[in-house]
Amino acid sequence: MKGTVGELGEFGLIRELTSRLTTTPAVRVGPGDDAAVVAAPDRRVVASTDILLEGRHFRRDWSTAYDVGRKAAAQNLADIAAMGAVPTALLLGLVVPAELPVTWPSELMDGIRDECQVAGASVVGGDVVRGDTIMVSITALGDLRNQEPITRGGAQPGDLVAVTGWLGWSAAGYAVLSRGFRSPRAFVEAHRRPEPPYHAGPAAAGLGATAMCDVSDGLIADLGHIAEASKVRIDIRSGAIDIPSQMNDIGQAVGVDPMQWVLTGGEDHAIVATFPPDVKLPARWKVIGEVLNPSALPQVTVDGAPWTSSGGWDHFGDIES
Repeated sequence: MKGTVGELGEFGLIRELTSRLTTTPAVRVGPGDDAAVVAAPDRRVVASTDILLEGRHFRRDWSTAYDVGRKAAAQNLADIAAMGAVPTALLLGLVVPAELPVTWPSELMDGIRDECQVAGASVVGGDVVRGDTIMVSITALGDLRNQEPITRGGAQPGDLVAVTGWLGWSAAGYAVLSRGFRSPRAFVEAHRRPEPPYHAGPAAAGLGATAMCDVSDGLIADLGHIAEASKVRIDIRSGAIDIPSQMNDIGQAVGVDPMQWVLTGGEDHAIVATFPPDVKLPARWKVIGEVLNPSALPQVTVDGAPWTSSGGWDHFGDIES
């Protein structure tokens, strides 16, 4: 393998990346043709896309290329699961400088491939382009398997609000890294490589979820999307949310209330959903609030009152999770 992307060339890089891939039965035509062909037994395809830009969404001094690959794939595959669908395939658009060592995109692809395997999907194609800054663009596809999609717009007054997955771990890890530390390792790793509960999305659809979203922008922000789309108010019970002792320790060390991370920290890619009140939820789901009739209060409240602290992710703002 030659040292840099420029030395290897476009087609050499494509051969290097595709040689690292695995496949699944859903892939009828994989990388190497004009386009991929992916089976869609449901006859509906769920699709989502995201872009990660170096310096904005990841830093090479904080994360390895493998970490970036895992994270890039996870955040898109989580969107598929949050619609109640099963991830099937992923497409990669990659912009890299010519002087970048070939090992970086190769390890990136290893991370993307391995995260796809966790979710039951595979990489089926993409494109590579020379540029001044590293940019990773992912498009994920999924299959509903005869379920109706669970959108953000179905929550009803009286529904329960429940979550599965981690909350605030990525934000706590970001706080640790921002101060030049690398431990507690579990929180740093949660920021570098989120672990979405992929199987919980389709399972929630089977349980009768009325609305669902993955927690990418922060719990309050993402529940706000559900509240707005459903024209309801959602109240979170802070006492129902467990905060790990190590997160409390990090908060004390950096002078931040860890509830701030739990409620407004993004990039954990937990799944939050609303359910009819008579649904018996498995233990993996934690009930944290309820859906109420709309009122003059903000659409999402905490313990019945507006949340006044800042937080949440806005790509065009100055607030970071």
